[in-house]
Amino acid sequence: MTNTGSGLLARLRQTLAPALFGPPVLAFLPALTLATYWLGGEAALLSVALGLPVLIAATGGFSKLGGRGRPRDSITGMILRDGFEEETARIYGECADSDLRSAVFIVDLDDFKELADRHGQEAGDRIMQHCGAQIASALRQNDVVARLGDSRFAICLAPTLQLDLELCIQLAGRIQSAAEEPVPLDGTTIYMTSSIGFCQRNRAPGKTSAEWTAAAIAALAEAQSNGPGGIRAYSADMSGRGNSRSNLRDEAAAALESGQIQAWFQPQICTDTGRVSGFEALARWSHPVQGLIPPSTFLPALEEAGLMDRLSQVMLYNALVAVKAWDAAGVSVPRVGVNFATQELRNPGLAGRIKWELERFELPADRLCVEILETVMTDQPDDVVTRNILALSELGCHIDLDDFGTGHASIAAVRRFNISRIKIDRSFVMKADQDPEQQKLISAILTMAERLDLETLAEGVETAGEHALLAQLGCGHVQGFGIGRPMPFEQTLDWIAAHEAKLQNTPVIGRQTP
Repeated sequence: MTNTGSGLLARLRQTLAPALFGPPVLAFLPALTLATYWLGGEAALLSVALGLPVLIAATGGFSKLGGRGRPRDSITGMILRDGFEEETARIYGECADSDLRSAVFIVDLDDFKELADRHGQEAGDRIMQHCGAQIASALRQNDVVARLGDSRFAICLAPTLQLDLELCIQLAGRIQSAAEEPVPLDGTTIYMTSSIGFCQRNRAPGKTSAEWTAAAIAALAEAQSNGPGGIRAYSADMSGRGNSRSNLRDEAAAALESGQIQAWFQPQICTDTGRVSGFEALARWSHPVQGLIPPSTFLPALEEAGLMDRLSQVMLYNALVAVKAWDAAGVSVPRVGVNFATQELRNPGLAGRIKWELERFELPADRLCVEILETVMTDQPDDVVTRNILALSELGCHIDLDDFGTGHASIAAVRRFNISRIKIDRSFVMKADQDPEQQKLISAILTMAERLDLETLAEGVETAGEHALLAQLGCGHVQGFGIGRPMPFEQTLDWIAAHEAKLQNTPVIGRQTP
């Protein structure tokens, strides 16, 4: 009987509080008190003055109004972590005492740090302000939304009677669409993706609201592990994946030596012929218990352990083994790309080691593409880095300048390092088929590359429209999830066969006339 009464009270609070004590109704309080005095005199006015606070307290009105006094984020105006924890604890308790349901959503803007670094902190604040307003517009008035970090928002839904998994997924899609609305910034348009993890109250592990929120964060980590723009609901098997990160560095080091960290391969396509022009080797950690661990998690751990040079050795070996295997299978893969960060490029023996590996596998140097970040050239590289890049170029290796457009490399630096190809960063490619400003930026990059006699490759191509536009504008090669996701070597042969089969009756996309 007690549970029934408390459930009825919770529903009463949920129904009456927004209706009776929201801003529109509170605006009429002065008129209400005046009318009470006219109609009933001092006795009626006294009754209302004493009874109204009791009614507000009974329906939870004071707790809702008091939330307005909590500290708020200066950029978005949202409550911060402490306020969010208080609200989730309140909603957690309401749902425990009734048949009401709720869910916590954690939204993270992908690559926000890179955007802020590129455009400046003021621009980053404007992006967060815009996204926060868009997310809030997709929610109900009584839903709780907070800013948890530089690029992260948290949402706790106001308790409701109907909220199943399908409704949560639909809401996550609406929130994601709102968060990804283009941001106008200084004459250009910024496009973003966002990842979302959520946990329903009735599926929350443990017995506290903190564990409920932690479950949503675990679901977010699972979404991000599969690339940008993911949505994941919490499931019980996620708990074990996020509990033990303290030994990640030791685990990553052991995984590197045991062969758990290997090269996966993402295809690159020639826009003129449609055929495979190469693969990029990307490090992937397939954990026997936790599954696929994202590079954003284990690469910093390897860097802290001083093992990036060892990782480059593993990746180079895997890449050259793959080239020999493709040749043996009779498929045409002209080259394979391997990434080398600044730490590896500072190794005085790098060029000699790569030369030795190529001779060991009996492969010409032009089958290997050495990929370096644009920031390597803009961070005033030392003599060892400069000598290594030039030595690899003289050896015959192709030199790709990765993430072009994000590091502001000078044309002189591009020429000095004998760059063979520039890889246009995905931030320029995203929604390029829909945004004329993006198209102008890409056209400018392609024109510069043509004048400098450089090849071009666009990264992050996700749609057929982006692919077609880049081909028409004259970009030589494309790469991205719209072409093919990174895959283990064993899957590459089947992927190549399927891709070649699709090319049989595919018309060639003509380029635009300058």
